[in-house]
Amino acid sequence: MSDTAASPLLEVRGLQKFFPITKGFFQRVVGHVRAVDGVDFTVNEGETLGLVGESGCGKTTASRCILRAVDPTGGSINYRTRDGRTVDLATLSPAELRPLRAEIQMIFQDPFGSLNPRMTLLDNVGEPLLVNGMSNRNERTARVAELLRVVGLRPEFMHRFPHAFSGGQRQRIGIARALATNPRLVVADEPVSALDVSVQAQVLNLLLELQSRLKLTFLFVAHDLSVVRHISDRIAVMYVGQLVELAPTDAIFNRPLHPYTAALMRAVPPADPRVRITDGILGGEVPSPAAPPSGCYFHPRCRFAEERCRVEAPALREVTSGRFSRCHFAGELSL
Repeated sequence: MSDTAASPLLEVRGLQKFFPITKGFFQRVVGHVRAVDGVDFTVNEGETLGLVGESGCGKTTASRCILRAVDPTGGSINYRTRDGRTVDLATLSPAELRPLRAEIQMIFQDPFGSLNPRMTLLDNVGEPLLVNGMSNRNERTARVAELLRVVGLRPEFMHRFPHAFSGGQRQRIGIARALATNPRLVVADEPVSALDVSVQAQVLNLLLELQSRLKLTFLFVAHDLSVVRHISDRIAVMYVGQLVELAPTDAIFNRPLHPYTAALMRAVPPADPRVRITDGILGGEVPSPAAPPSGCYFHPRCRFAEERCRVEAPALREVTSGRFSRCHFAGELSL
């Protein structure tokens, strides 16, 4: 454990992704959408870090930058490889990235759109194996059969096409494909948001079981706090492209340090339909990442905002051991 603490599996520093806004016949750049605006976090080996926030906050873009599905504008993405080297994924060329692709895999949000409908399960799940050098079809077939058993599906299903399966079964197929190359880091982009609640629980329990059995590390992207609470060791909260709070799961649910995190907690409906929550409901609209407000991005919607919040941008700072918040008054407010 000491080695893991000293050297995280993934360390993201100052990550930025800006998309240009163009105008006119010559497509002149007139501004930028600041989708990810200076994000910092680490993921230790064997843990699950939950990345949460409203739709459009930049959490999916941040995860795709880590995978280099999109190229970051700035910052570093330091990853500790299987052989112990530390490399900055943000600066690697496609040729340099290719050997590392097997170590970092993704589970996609849409189980219906992430599988090729013209390929059988054998070809869908076995494609990463073929790309990474397993050319013998019998070996691939044996490996796919093993993977299907691991995710709770019968090996004889491998000759069927994706349309023959339910949403939960398709997501299990997607998980099997992500595990095909024995990855160390798995980025799960809202893997249960398109599933029924009962199926969500099955898939989450499967991910927890696989993490324990295969020693996996997860970056779990979601907007559902109950899902994140069930699976995450630590939680990072994003708002308009920035990280506003980072803390262990129990700590962040028991006592949030940022007003936005507290508002997210209150937005979860209670189990009793007779209980109505009106205190602390957020007003206003989420600012545009193309024209964020001055100072603290959250100040137009924050009931605790003061003049300092309007003019001075807060830094993400460690308030107590292991707890970070981007708020001038973190630890002083009664949330």
